[in-house]
Parts: sequence; C-alpha cells; structure tokens
Amino acid sequence: MESIGTPLLWGLTLGAVLLLLAVDFVLTRRPHEVSMKEALGWSAFYVALPLTFGGWVLAAHGGETGLQYYTGYLVEKSLSVDNLFVFMLLLSAFAVPRELQQRVLLYGIAGALVLRGIFIALGAAALDSFDWMFLVFGLVLAVTGLKVLKDTLSGTDHEIDPDGLRSVRLVRKVFPVTADYDGPRLLSRVAGRRALTPLAVVVVAVFATDVVFAVDSVPAVYGITEDPYLVLATNAFALLGLRALYFVLAGALHKLRYLGYGLAAILVFIGAKLGLHWGHEHWKGVPEVPTLWSLVVVVGILVVTTVASLVGNRVAEDEPVKEPV
Repeated sequence: MESIGTPLLWGLTLGAVLLLLAVDFVLTRRPHEVSMKEALGWSAFYVALPLTFGGWVLAAHGGETGLQYYTGYLVEKSLSVDNLFVFMLLLSAFAVPRELQQRVLLYGIAGALVLRGIFIALGAAALDSFDWMFLVFGLVLAVTGLKVLKDTLSGTDHEIDPDGLRSVRLVRKVFPVTADYDGPRLLSRVAGRRALTPLAVVVVAVFATDVVFAVDSVPAVYGITEDPYLVLATNAFALLGLRALYFVLAGALHKLRYLGYGLAAILVFIGAKLGLHWGHEHWKGVPEVPTLWSLVVVVGILVVTTVASLVGNRVAEDEPVKEPV
C-alpha cells in the first residue's frame, strides 16, 4: 500500500500534534482540579477531531483507506483505555494530589507520543525489509493478549506497589527524592541541594509503562494498515485526548470488569490477522481478513465486553450480602 503521507501532510500533522501538546501544557501550568464540565468539553473536542479527520481521509483517499484509519483509531483508542487504567493505579499508588494528576498524565502522553514515533519508524523499516516481521508482530500481539488474559483472570493488574517498580528503585538509588510534592515542579531543593520531587518519580514510572504499551499498540495498528502515516495519525489522536478522558472515566473504569478479556481478544485477533497476511503473501490460498471485517470484529468485541460488564455489575449489585456466621 502506498502511503498517503506526503511531506506536507507529515509536517502539518506533526505541527498540529506539537501545537495541541503546547496548549495542554499551558492549560495545566497552574495546578487545579479538573471539573467534569471541563473534562467533557475537551473529550468532545478530541473525539470530534479524529472523526472529522477520518471524513477527510474517506473523501480524499477512498473507502478502503478510510476504513483502515477508523479501524486503526478504534483499536488504538481501545488500548488507550487500558493505559488509563494503569495510569489510575499509578496515580493512586503514588498518592498524587488531584490538582497535579493532569500534569502527570500530560507528561505520560508526551512520552508516549515520542516512543510511538520511534516504534512506528522502526516498525515501518522492519516491515519494508523483512516480510517475516509480520509473523513477529503477530506473535508479540498473541503473547501479549494471552498475558492480558492471564492477568485479568488472576487479578494481578489491580494493584501497584511503587517500591516494587524497577524504574522507581533505580531513580531513588541514583537521585535524592524529596518527601513531599512541590506543586508541578519536578525538581526541588533539600538542604541546599537539588532533588527530584515525588512528581518526577511518578512521571518516570509512567514513562516506563509507556514503553510497554508502545510495544503492544504499534504492532496492533500495523495489523490494520501498513501505512506509517495512518499508524502515526491513529496513535496521536488516540493519545492526545487521554488527559481529559481520564477524568471522565476515572469513576467508571473499575466498572469495566471484563475490559481485560476484550482487549486480550482484540490483540489475539489482530495477531492472527498479521499471521494470515504473511501467509497470504507466500501462498495465495491462505485467506486474509478484510479491513471491514476487522472493524466489525473489533466493534463486536467492545460491545460484548461493555454489555457483559454492565450486566455483571448489575448482577453483583443485586446479590444479597451474606451475613458473617
């Protein structure tokens, strides 16, 4: 597939991403608690923006390219909800004050965008040079999906011990860290010498999780489209709205009790799709999964996951509480 990303389009897109990040940093320069009205407003903007862009892709480049964009965006947005859940656990584990939470999220989003850019470039080069990388990407997604399923069944992804994180232990071993937060500052002073604040430590922890999510998400969207520009666009749009979406969904994320099963199914499905694509390139008898069917499967999994979660919550609420004997 020939990329739709002309040099001008790449430049405009990267410029727009940097501009939106700069606006977010300006908005969060003064710590404040995010109201639901503010979160809903920005969330609506960051949903309307990629949908409008997708309309341009459809009009300018045809239905198949438009389907690839929308399917890739939906997959990335679904995986970003898992990012939010981990961010929520990290912010809780580090006891980040509510007025500083959006600043941490913004650092995490900026770091994720940089990492995704690196992985997208590496992925494009690898797929262009070695077609067996489709198998490698497919295997990575399948293994990740099975790990997500295992963690969901065991419940091990519901708790985070800050002192047990390697990134946190390394930072505290190398740099002095203050005991208290100092507003949005990453650096402070203790006894006349510079030291990291707890905010800097939690940002490092968020960056470390960004690496893990980049390993999963970039191969996932390459399973939908081989166009590096569309891969970048879907990742950027999915990530930019996370800061506002976090405050909209923070109270409801725990109610998506079956989210892990849905994400595991999506990752395994796309992993299998990549494997079939590689097989089709070598043996024409091997079927490929059309983009439209990929969209149908992803939407179907998300709908089933959401409905099952709502039903499961209702059943759990209706169950009588057993009195201790």
